[in-house]
Amino acid sequence: MSTDKSLTGHSHKRIAGSAGVIGLGTLCSRILGFIRDMIIARVFGVQIYAQAFVIAFKIPNLFRDLLAEGATNAAFVPVFTEYQSKHTKEEFWELANVMLNILLVILSLVTIAGIVLAPVIVRLIAPGFAASPEKLEATVRLTRIIFPYILLISLAAYSVSILNSLKHFAVPAFAPCLLNISSIACALLFGEGVKGLAAGVLAGGLLQLAVQVPVLYKKGFRIKFPLRFRHPQARVIGKLIMPRIFSSSVYQLNNFVDSIFGSLAWIVGEGGVAVLYFSYRLIQFPLGIFSASLAQAILPALSAHALEDDRAKLKSALVFGLRAVFFVMLPASAAFMALSNPIVSTLFGGGKFNLYAADATARALFFYSIGLFAYGATRILQSCFFALKDTATPAKVSFIALIMNIVFNAILIFPMGLSGLALATSISGVGTFFILFLALKKRLGGFDVRAVVDSFLRIAFASAGMGFGVYFISGRMMGYSASVWGKAFGLGATVIMGMAVYAALCFVFKVSELRSLWRLIKEKIRWTPVI
Repeated sequence: MSTDKSLTGHSHKRIAGSAGVIGLGTLCSRILGFIRDMIIARVFGVQIYAQAFVIAFKIPNLFRDLLAEGATNAAFVPVFTEYQSKHTKEEFWELANVMLNILLVILSLVTIAGIVLAPVIVRLIAPGFAASPEKLEATVRLTRIIFPYILLISLAAYSVSILNSLKHFAVPAFAPCLLNISSIACALLFGEGVKGLAAGVLAGGLLQLAVQVPVLYKKGFRIKFPLRFRHPQARVIGKLIMPRIFSSSVYQLNNFVDSIFGSLAWIVGEGGVAVLYFSYRLIQFPLGIFSASLAQAILPALSAHALEDDRAKLKSALVFGLRAVFFVMLPASAAFMALSNPIVSTLFGGGKFNLYAADATARALFFYSIGLFAYGATRILQSCFFALKDTATPAKVSFIALIMNIVFNAILIFPMGLSGLALATSISGVGTFFILFLALKKRLGGFDVRAVVDSFLRIAFASAGMGFGVYFISGRMMGYSASVWGKAFGLGATVIMGMAVYAALCFVFKVSELRSLWRLIKEKIRWTPVI
């Protein structure tokens, strides 16, 4: 019995280590992304060209979120992991080549169609832009420039899935930094020209793909001629990938729906799509750094346990993932809600990002934050379903969530405006989490639900106490100075004090995750994660 616990603990450490590597890379990318967004906010505000860039980047950015941070791993990693364990390296790379050839054809056709149909696409995802010919024309032009990014980022994401299935996480984790570096460089080089931002996006996509090619080559990948497009396992992947992409994309699709409603300026006010973009980018910070990183790292482990039909280890990894997500996402949600105004004004305020833009973005951030724990935990639940090769259940639930979001958007947009759109997304997210949680409990014949609920409640109480604490602390700290650096100092000091309060309350409420973290620190991480 002790041996099993030891093996399980070692597995958890390996998952945490891999997630740490991914999270560190994501942290670097998010920080650089914030710098990019701060430049965009200050230079363009939330007016015409900011909105044009947000919508033009919406579709390729959606592909990035789906492929680079979720669906590619969800679709390919379980299949590649199983295939690798049962076949030779040559057969594994043969399958990889066939899938690459198929993707190249499909993505090339999608890119060409997107460039040609850009006017139709813009009218569909931002119907409110039709009322402003200048805004519509600028958005269509930028969409055509940016659309090839889909091809580049999808191939980069495919490379990530191959390397992750081979337990290599480091280079794929840091590759997204290159997109933000190129975007920042082009924004500074071209100044107020939005075409410079578009050029930065394309350059970033190319760099993300290029940096992974040498690693793939070292691992054994070679392009083989003549090109082949048939493989028995390709059919299996084909049947799995669309439901997995759809179910992994639920929050991105909900954000897409929000943009459609947000483009209706006569209801929500001018700048709606830009306001939602900036607030949603803030929400993506903890999600990308921790939740997506953990989901990406835990999927190969869940897939291996499912392949071995070891339900005990599968359930243990699932519970570990959920509790870890709650430990980070619940305090992040409380902090975002308590500090929404200081965060937005400090990061984006200044230049053309005026008080109206700051207030609207802060209110949207507050309501998006309500569902933050659910967004993160759902990724873990979906990963478990994918490891079990159940694509139908997550897809069905994602469709229900999308309908819920549309309905609540239509109901809440009139009394609450942009805040109602953000709240609708949170309601949809929380509903998705509970439906998937109950469905997975039934599918697995039960797991340690009591441990999950107990952990959630203890962390929730600690997070709520921390949230009230930083709210009152920020009132004093943010008044330290009206300058940018003064605000930054006040916000930073508030966050640090909030972390201290959270840690203290975790001890008070006996949150076991903090004790486990403290033990790992004391051990000085004596194990080596596979990267």
